[in-house]
Amino acid sequence: MKYSIFIIEDDITIRNELSTLLSAYKYQVSIIENFETAAEDVISQSPHLVLLDLNLPGADGFSICREIRKSSQVPIIIVTSRDSDMDELMSLHLGADQFISKPYNVQILLAKINALINRAYPAEASHIVRYEDISLDFSRCVVLNKEKEVELTKNEMRILQLLIEKQGHIVSRDEIMNALWQTDSFIDDNTLTVNINRLRGKLNGVGSGDLIKTRRGLGYSL
Repeated sequence: MKYSIFIIEDDITIRNELSTLLSAYKYQVSIIENFETAAEDVISQSPHLVLLDLNLPGADGFSICREIRKSSQVPIIIVTSRDSDMDELMSLHLGADQFISKPYNVQILLAKINALINRAYPAEASHIVRYEDISLDFSRCVVLNKEKEVELTKNEMRILQLLIEKQGHIVSRDEIMNALWQTDSFIDDNTLTVNINRLRGKLNGVGSGDLIKTRRGLGYSL
């Protein structure tokens, strides 16, 4: 399914960039331009997530956050040029889930959006896992990158899922093997290498062949 995101941002360049970025990652994007009715629009239309600026003409981001929270538990990420501890504390106190200062790292923003959606809608999100340009669809056992997709085996899906779950960390070969075969019996170490190589070949088919990094003597990472 497509998850809907509302952008409440007065900077035309930033909101257009966000809209283009999120649309490329298959989110359904709506831009709110009437800030005085922004909270009402969120409550009535029930998006999956809101990106909210604090400095808005004719309105106050804090007030919008407060009004939304009176009637909705929709995930809210504050995206603002204001970066003081007080601004962040006030945002969290009023019910925001995350606080990101501009300029922001695009991949970190996407990761936070994905994490919040997965946490807020576990029943809906459980069959889809996203990382950078790719999505894992467990219901069809495929990996997708924009318009390209390729079918994965169960082991290939599990390897990629584990690496995404441990993103930013090195995952040892033993940990991957235990996750795949869940046994104390001896498994030929070459079996894992074959699985990794086949997975890389399939990722290359969707334009992400360099996604998995080998950490010699340690394991693998994204």
